Amino acid sequence: MSKTVYVGMSADLVHPGHLNVLRRAAELGDVTVGLLTDAAIASYKRVPFMTFEQRLAVVESLRYVRKVVPQTTLDYVPNLRALRPDYVVHGDDWRSGPQRRTRERVIEALAEWGGELVEVPYTEGISSTQLHGAMREVGTTPTIRLRALRRLLGAKPLVRLLEVHSGLTGLIVEHLVHADDRGRREFDGMWASSLTDSTAKGKPDIEAVDLTSRMVTLNDVLEVTTKPIVYDGDTGGRPEHFAFAVRTLERLGVSAVIVEDKQGLKRNSLFGTDVAQSQASVEDFAHKLRAGKAAQATPEFMIIARVESLVLGQGLDDALARASAYLDAGADGIMIHSRSPRPDEVLAFCEAYADLPQRGPLVAVPSSYNTVTEDELAARGVNVVIYANHLLRSAYPAMLATARSILRHGRSAEADADMLPIADLLDLIPGTR
Repeated sequence: MSKTVYVGMSADLVHPGHLNVLRRAAELGDVTVGLLTDAAIASYKRVPFMTFEQRLAVVESLRYVRKVVPQTTLDYVPNLRALRPDYVVHGDDWRSGPQRRTRERVIEALAEWGGELVEVPYTEGISSTQLHGAMREVGTTPTIRLRALRRLLGAKPLVRLLEVHSGLTGLIVEHLVHADDRGRREFDGMWASSLTDSTAKGKPDIEAVDLTSRMVTLNDVLEVTTKPIVYDGDTGGRPEHFAFAVRTLERLGVSAVIVEDKQGLKRNSLFGTDVAQSQASVEDFAHKLRAGKAAQATPEFMIIARVESLVLGQGLDDALARASAYLDAGADGIMIHSRSPRPDEVLAFCEAYADLPQRGPLVAVPSSYNTVTEDELAARGVNVVIYANHLLRSAYPAMLATARSILRHGRSAEADADMLPIADLLDLIPGTR
């Protein structure tokens, strides 16, 4: 009877290193590949370029592979205990780094039935990380980017977005990674903020910057990034204007638009009732949502309704009633907003929202109630968290301090310590030199 062999793989980019592992595995017996699901991969790095179904088709066609099963966690142990293979084969590059503990658990599990771990030497000159980096340099297509948000929502317990207002801020979101004992974290996508876009242009946040002008900024970001973008649609304007915006955004590859249920001259929500603001009627806003949904060409594009009831002092019951009505009108999700410095009313909404018979993804924007953690929001059912204005808010004080220093000292030398060195600036953007 043939021995059984288990190989865990992501298989987003199959290269000679993977084939070496599979070749060695096939020499030992019948190979079962545990193909990591999108959710398993997203637990420690970016969602793969190919979907699970696409990766499955690739792996099933490899001649070394007898069988493919889903591996739903980064941890091999559940599949290993179910299959009890004679061998697990893996490259030897996981002896250190973030996968070291995964390796230790594999060894512990195999010891339960006398299985053996076989490690294949790393294939020199081949790096999945470098290949993925090269693919990001090539870029993406509108269709792939458009679908990315729905894939993330299906794969991750919480999707993390950060505000962008330029190509440079887009590059920060695209590339920044933080790794510590809790694992590897990055921003999953971008929030194309109307507040920071208009402020960067020196204009008030009252929808004074029209769609055509905002497309300039959006295209700057699209040209240098691959991650999904959620567009801040403000009030959306008249239903006819909103329908046009939906078609434009979808054609560019934007994943979603968030539109708020206010009417009249748009004022920033964080002013609350300190300035004159009013909500549209449920009927009028539902009509706008239906017009937007009718205009979109693909099922992947998302229209998310932003409920302003808490901001305008209308209370939890009104917020829930509106959320339910907007979902009935076709909204793909709900964004709940609050200007309170405490998260209590948002968390109360989240708990009540979970009891609605019809629900979509729930979005929170913890700008004023910023002591709440992502884990706390996720535990209450929040699917997307948006850091809505933080890059511009941090950039302006730094620029102001530098300008003030130059005026004070009559030269720029005193500001050097707070600035990016010129050499680093020249290397910041590929192709500058």
